[in-house]
Amino acid sequence: MSSESQSAEDINRRANEKSAKRKEARDKMMAEKTREKGLVIIHTGKGKGKSTAAFGMVMRCIGHGMKVGVVQFIKGAWNTGERTVLERFPDLCEIKAIGEGFTWETQNRERDIMFSRQAWDEACRMMDDPSFKLVLMDELNICLRYDYLPLDEVIAKLTAKRPDLHVIITGRNAKDELIEIADLVTEMTMIKHPFRDGVKAQQGIEF
Repeated sequence: MSSESQSAEDINRRANEKSAKRKEARDKMMAEKTREKGLVIIHTGKGKGKSTAAFGMVMRCIGHGMKVGVVQFIKGAWNTGERTVLERFPDLCEIKAIGEGFTWETQNRERDIMFSRQAWDEACRMMDDPSFKLVLMDELNICLRYDYLPLDEVIAKLTAKRPDLHVIITGRNAKDELIEIADLVTEMTMIKHPFRDGVKAQQGIEF
């Protein structure tokens, strides 16, 4: 056997041994994780993908036959592709889009507060309904950032939610108090964005 073949065999053997050790450690770690609970999940940060990732979880739940509720704060005026898809699964997904757009579009704080309250009431109804296994509150963080909803009321409701209910909250600038009670927080970091190069929001990518 050539030295090159022997070297390749040694490399493969050592790699397989390391893989076996990693698997053993992984199996031990997984065996210790036995709890199940409804999670509070937050997607925040300046990077793109917060709502996209959340809707990926929505699709995953639907694939498992789990009923999902979706409330889109702010984006009510948008004709989004995800809404069009999810409306095809009325038995497994109820989606409500409430609002007239972002603050720079509406320029009417009183109406923004009114629509935020309507959207929050819908989200609370879904959270109280035991048939829902997951509730997505898309762009709720925006409403909290501008004080359209009382933060203490939102925190109290999330803290007292059903123990088997998953909740996802998206939007930039998540409040510290919300992050504190969450189980899973992901911050999307923007490295590059085509908008900076003059590329407009495009169908199928942004909406």
